[in-house]
Amino acid sequence: MLRAKPDLMPESAPTLRAHVLVSGHEMRPLAAGALYWEAEDTLLVADLHLEKGAAFAALGMLIPPYDTRTTLQRLGKVIRAVEPSRVVALGDSFHRSELAENLAAEDLKLLTRLQQGREWYWICGNHDPFLPPCVGGTVCTTLTICGVTLRHEPSDNELSREIAGHLHPVARIARRGAVIRRRCFATDGNRLVMPAFGAYAGGLNVLDDAFGPLFLRHRLEAWMMGRTDVYPVLGSLLLPD
Repeated sequence: MLRAKPDLMPESAPTLRAHVLVSGHEMRPLAAGALYWEAEDTLLVADLHLEKGAAFAALGMLIPPYDTRTTLQRLGKVIRAVEPSRVVALGDSFHRSELAENLAAEDLKLLTRLQQGREWYWICGNHDPFLPPCVGGTVCTTLTICGVTLRHEPSDNELSREIAGHLHPVARIARRGAVIRRRCFATDGNRLVMPAFGAYAGGLNVLDDAFGPLFLRHRLEAWMMGRTDVYPVLGSLLLPD
């Protein structure tokens, strides 16, 4: 049972739950921003944007180029917690395709260790439409498991059974006179859009027009990320930016 913490998030509606249903499949959203599909022993992450700091630093922007290691270490903690047999990264895993060949030796070793003993799929994104063999795993444009399509950009079909990334959803609510804005999993039970996992990734409010065609609004829920738990919040309680 998830317990709401008074200084973090509200008791959510309709109930506090540990699993979200996506096209009839139970999946567990994790506070780190990953989704664990227990029945398929599959861990899903989206928008790692590895090497984003290095890309910005090369342009003269004063951003520490350490996001890759931070993101991979966070991912490692999640993998050790659930020990999945399969990991699927839903695109924009690298901030640019060519940066994948420039990973620091220590970061590449860490990535290789994370892949050992499990299937690993890289789904191509708009930032990384191709990936070199040095990153390991299997590169694909989409992947379908039990009728649910895993892709980077959400499709145009409102009723599509899919899990996607790309839009970096965040949700905003009022809580005891304060406003809370957090990364979230956005879903209407048919489609789910993942939060960005990358350390330097930004976010877009789920009430933004870009999300409009994707969800049945009366069924929209935002599973907001707290420090240790994830909290489902009805779409009717959400605020625009």
